[in-house]
Amino acid sequence: MLLDQLDRYIARNVLAAIIVVQVVLLGLDITIAYIDDLGDVQQGYTALDVLAYLLLRVPWRFYQYAPVAVLIGALIGLGSMASSNELTVMRAAGRSLARIVWGVMKPVLLVIVVVLLVAEYISPRTEQFAEAWKLEKRQGSGAVLTSRSGWQIENDSIYRFGAIRADNVVLDLTRYRFDERQLVEVSYAQRARWEDNQWQLENVATTRLYEEHTEAEQHATRRWETNLTPVQLERLLRDIDSQAPSELYAYAGFLRAQGQQADEPLLHFWQKMLMPLTMGSLVLIAASFVFGPLRSVAAGTRVFYGVITGLLFKYTQDLLAPASTLFGFSPVWAVLVPTLACALVGIHFLRRNG
Repeated sequence: MLLDQLDRYIARNVLAAIIVVQVVLLGLDITIAYIDDLGDVQQGYTALDVLAYLLLRVPWRFYQYAPVAVLIGALIGLGSMASSNELTVMRAAGRSLARIVWGVMKPVLLVIVVVLLVAEYISPRTEQFAEAWKLEKRQGSGAVLTSRSGWQIENDSIYRFGAIRADNVVLDLTRYRFDERQLVEVSYAQRARWEDNQWQLENVATTRLYEEHTEAEQHATRRWETNLTPVQLERLLRDIDSQAPSELYAYAGFLRAQGQQADEPLLHFWQKMLMPLTMGSLVLIAASFVFGPLRSVAAGTRVFYGVITGLLFKYTQDLLAPASTLFGFSPVWAVLVPTLACALVGIHFLRRNG
């Protein structure tokens, strides 16, 4: 029973520290973003609307800051117990270092479950709604769902899409059709509507290119033969970082079916799916700091080293992400290498001090 009580005590201290750190990080980020976004205030989009937009994006920000919150929260939670000699008493009472670390992992498992649920079911919906709501406030009804343009290859054609609206209307669609790397036709449509499970182009201007001359024609409406659906286009134009793991995997499968590289969606997919390993490795680092080189330093120093470690971890992943595309290795290694490195360093320090 004593062991169970110690587990609960450790978990309570660490979880409280993680929650406090997460709230502080979110508060600082929202405050800075609010000041920066005040420049977007205009008629129909007030300062209160800016705050509402930022609050709608809290789930996405929660997911982004979760690993750093876990690292710093574990450092603060364990560090406070180390400063009051509680960890020393636990070790003297026969509590092994592995059991103490496992007690830290228990609340982190709860955080992992919440983060994965947010990444799959909550954050993608709130991000999509927040973007559409902001654009509608600024542009009026019929606003675009996303303002990001995108490119797509399909068969012998390359498409450029300006934007897609919430009512499945694509704006500013340009098609470049090739024949053996030779550009033979350029078409521009003001918009494309999804009706009866097919696309209908409107205000189409087509130019055909020949060796000696060109031909131009215009159509009020024209059918668009394509395998692209509104869902696929929305994934193409929406910020890839805000998509759910299931959406990223489906998008990667679609790109592979089209004979294209799917490194970017797979990279973000593995980053989200391997989040449990990432957080676990950061907890090992935090525990190794407390029981090792940072055992007797002030709490502020531990937080400082925690922030530095979190930044190094993030920058390493950010550097390996384009490297996976450049050198052709699997995107999963861009996520696993820094994660395994953190875990090995943490285990090394823990074994040396355990």
